[in-house]
Parts: sequence; C-alpha cells; structure tokens
Amino acid sequence: MEEVIDKTGGKNTGDGWKNYNDTKRTAAAVALSDVISKEEKRFTSKDVELNRVLGGGIVPGSIVLVAGEPGIGKSTLLLQDALEMNEIVTLYISGEESEQQIKMRADRLKINNDNFYLLTETSVNTIFQEIKKLKPQFVIIDSIQTLQAEFVESSPGSITQIRECTAAFQRFAKETGTPVFLIGHITKDGTIAGPKLLEHMVDTVLQFEGDRHYAYRILRTLKNRFGSTSELGIYEMTGDGMRAVLNPSEILINQKEDQLSGSAIAASMEGLRPLLIEVQALVTQSVYGTPQRTSTGIDSRRLQLLLAVLEKRGGFQFGVKDVFVNIAGGLKVEDPSIDLATICALLSSYEDVPLPQHICFAGEVGLNGEIRSVNRIEQRIAEAEKLGFEKIVVSKFNKKGFDKNQFRIQVIALGRVDELYQYLF
Repeated sequence: MEEVIDKTGGKNTGDGWKNYNDTKRTAAAVALSDVISKEEKRFTSKDVELNRVLGGGIVPGSIVLVAGEPGIGKSTLLLQDALEMNEIVTLYISGEESEQQIKMRADRLKINNDNFYLLTETSVNTIFQEIKKLKPQFVIIDSIQTLQAEFVESSPGSITQIRECTAAFQRFAKETGTPVFLIGHITKDGTIAGPKLLEHMVDTVLQFEGDRHYAYRILRTLKNRFGSTSELGIYEMTGDGMRAVLNPSEILINQKEDQLSGSAIAASMEGLRPLLIEVQALVTQSVYGTPQRTSTGIDSRRLQLLLAVLEKRGGFQFGVKDVFVNIAGGLKVEDPSIDLATICALLSSYEDVPLPQHICFAGEVGLNGEIRSVNRIEQRIAEAEKLGFEKIVVSKFNKKGFDKNQFRIQVIALGRVDELYQYLF
C-alpha cells in the first residue's frame, strides 16, 4: 500500500504560488446553459510546426508533455522555441544539465533573449519559491522524472514522485494561467516513463520521434484537449538547431535520374496536411524455405494482407518470393491510402518494370481486390498537382467527392486491382 509521509510540516508543494495573481478564482457550480462558449485564447510561438501540432498555438494554463528517445532533440527544440519568444518571461528548469551546458547549447542556437531565465534545481519547493519571485509567463521543465517533492518518501523518477510533482505543476498552471511544458523520458519499449496517470493529467501529449541516422524528426500529437490529435510537425536537425520543414513532400520523394522498378509515390494525409511519400519495394526469389516479409515504416500485417490480395485476386506467386517494403525518409505511415502505391511498387518490382515517373496513387485496397475511396481527396490531388505530377490514380468511388475539371492533373479513377495492373503494365 502506498503512503505519503509529509516531511514539510504540512506545507504542500503548491504554497509558493498562492498569491501569484491579484485575481482569485472561486469554485462554484454553474448551469451548462450559462457557460459562454468561446475560442481558447492562444499565444503563438515562432515555431509554425509546434503551433500546428498544438492546434493553433500555446493555450495559457495548459500543461504539455513532450516525450521522446534520449538524444532525439527534445531539450534543443524547447530551448530554441523558448529563446525565440523574447516578448515573454520564460523560466527553463533543468534537473539534468548544468547552467554551462545549457548556455553552450544556447550559443550554438545563436538566439539572444534577455527575458529567458535558467534554474538548475530538482526540489519542487525551491522551484516554486523561484517562480513566485520571477513570475514567469512560460515554464519548461527538463525533465519531470528528475524532480523531487520533499514530502514524498521516494527517489526522483518513482511513480509517486512523478505523480505528485506533475500534480503540483498542474495546479500551478491552472490557477495562474501559465503554460507549462514538461519534458518526459521514455522506457525501452517506447512508452512514456512513469504512471499512465501522467498522460491523463496533462492537457497535451506530444511524441518527438525519428531515426538517429536521418536528419528529420517528427513531432506527433498523441493527445490534445485543445485541438486535433492527427497533426504532425516535421523538423530537420541542423548544426544551428531544429529547422521547421514547411514542404515535407519534396524531401520525402527522392529525386532520381534513372528509372528504377519497385518505387511508387503515394498521396497520403497526416492530419490536415497532405504528404507525398515514396514507397519502395523489392521482390526477389526466395533462397530459403520460408519467404521473408520485411517492412519499414508500414505495418507488417498490412503488407501481409496486400500480398494475400495480390496472390488470391491477381494470381501473382508472392508465396515463393522474399518481399521487402520501405517508406523513404524514415517516416512511419498509418494512412490506409498508401495501399495502392504499395501494391504498385510490389508489382513494379515483381515484373521488374519501372512505373511512369509523373504518376502517383491514393486509394485503400479491400480484401476482395477493390480500390476503396479515401478522405480529403481534393487536397491530395492538389498537392500532387503542386509538385508537378501529371496523373493521379484514385478509386472510382471517390468521383462523387470532387470535380476533376477543376484540376490540371489527369485523374484516373479505377475500381479494382486487376484494372490497375492492366492500366500500368
């Protein structure tokens, strides 16, 4: 059984900010009909990608958890964003690094800000005393797993400590209207370290992910009380910090001189943002008894399903072939509309015939070999047209959703996978 032992003589961690604002909020029950609905007030950061994933900017009084692999760039991203907001007083609390280490990183970012303050401390009581003196308008904690509340008898990073420290900052954020960003660690299986309750307590959970061997990083929304959870921001890691990638489609499509088989372009959507991505496939004769099925960036079960459809509905002998599928650029894609491009890449490699260069695909494939319609088809077509594609293959069931005459790009509507094979090969 868990027991909290108070070592501070009844002083809670929240004592430091009771007189923070002049106005005091009193709790009283109100009728729902009396509540005036209005847009959340937000202040925008200089980082357009962060504004996008938060749903339009930072909400005062919100508490945001940013988690990711060690060394992925969480601290760099938030330090950079805080330094760029020079019109508000920011407090950066670090329990992991010294002031000199943070100063070295700030020098590398080459951003000056006289309203930016540092505090290297792990005691929650001391932090709140400093917060009361400074009265910051934005607080960053790096990281929540290093903080310690004196009245809890356990070491930093334990479940009780993480819960109590987060609860103290949650009360502070809500009562003072100050946005708080918590940087969080993840465990070796990729989940956020600490109790699951941590994700429930905060307003927004952002996952910062990417492959160390690629320069690109993705900021993904897992939970957002103030906006969509399907948004993502893309950054490029440079020597001067994180650079927001405003047109990711250009970097996700490899510009090739030679026509090579096994490559197809998919018009996918991530949240409200259309992305053109390259799907690469390699189909080879299996040397060993059991054929290999390897996928990177695409769900392996989805790949098995598409191979079964091609075998059953198209008569292709994938059962004796090794199959490798990769999404170029280190991206992980869950949008089912890449099914069509995946099938085209597989067939292109199977036949060893390159696909035409200026064609892309947007469609889901069903178990009966039918090409199913996908959402936001107009935005996908517009993005393909913007990047210079001449043709896009979509489902014939999408035809009701748009007027093809409004686009210069040729829209080819097909209903089945066998029709697609005849059209391309």
